[in-house]
Amino acid sequence: MPPAIEATGLTKSYRDVRVLDALDLHVTSGTVFALLGPNGAGKTTAVRILATLTPPDAGHARVAGHDVVGARSRVRRAISLTGQFAAVDEAQTGAENLWTVARLSGLSRPAATRRAAELLERFDLTEAGDRLTRTYSGGMRRRLDLAAGLVRDPGATRVMFLDEPTTGLDPRSRQELWQAVKELSDSGTTVFLTTQYLEEADRLADRITVLGKGRALAEGTPTELKARYAAHRLDLVAYDHESYLRLTARLPLTDPAATRDPGTRALGVPTDGGAAHVRALLDDLDPERRDIARFTLHSATLDDVFMTLTADKEPSHV
Repeated sequence: MPPAIEATGLTKSYRDVRVLDALDLHVTSGTVFALLGPNGAGKTTAVRILATLTPPDAGHARVAGHDVVGARSRVRRAISLTGQFAAVDEAQTGAENLWTVARLSGLSRPAATRRAAELLERFDLTEAGDRLTRTYSGGMRRRLDLAAGLVRDPGATRVMFLDEPTTGLDPRSRQELWQAVKELSDSGTTVFLTTQYLEEADRLADRITVLGKGRALAEGTPTELKARYAAHRLDLVAYDHESYLRLTARLPLTDPAATRDPGTRALGVPTDGGAAHVRALLDDLDPERRDIARFTLHSATLDDVFMTLTADKEPSHV
């Protein structure tokens, strides 16, 4: 299948501030793609360009096979955009919200009624469908917002843009939204996600691009990025100062990744995370088993990747 999104050299400036700097993107159809970066890295601007809301200063992009500048109407018929805040009418019920959007999208009254019922069931909102949305929790509002984005005929939305969709949600609501996103991807919809939550990207994304000052700093699967830019680490705490000195004396002198903190008698030693390697490290560092008071294994995370890649990257804009 052709890619859902292709972007080459996307560039955008506001006055003297370069927001996007020759950004390239490639998103495979039917996958979840996450765009990560610190505040001001250019994530929202990238979404606005791909969703035809903002023209680029330079570069080209195609979404669902259509050029975002030359075929804006075709792009808009193939996409859905959910912003950082749920756009629901609190004076209407959930069913009325979806029915209204369906009618505005051109569906007949009977078709709008059927579609609203289908979406309420799909997003587990049937029991709440007759309640005013002002009584909905944050997670329910978000699910209703996603449902509204899919109100057209099934399959019409080929790409859904979710710009920080779980901002402000409690953990339970965030889990509910993650499940909805997973179901969208499983049904064939391509999901383009921006998020501040690294665990969210790790759980949902098939591929990730990390932005810094409008530039792509790294791209790959979560596993690839963690292997490339982060590492497992064995954190040790010595019994006393003498034990700490013995442990540090046994550390490889040429290992720049090892960390030492005399104040807390703590050491950090790189490891591949495997049980055999951890046992070997403990035996090498403390062969008499008298110096290590306790240890923990720190697994590589996307937080580590994010901190490594975005260090000293000042934000440019939104």
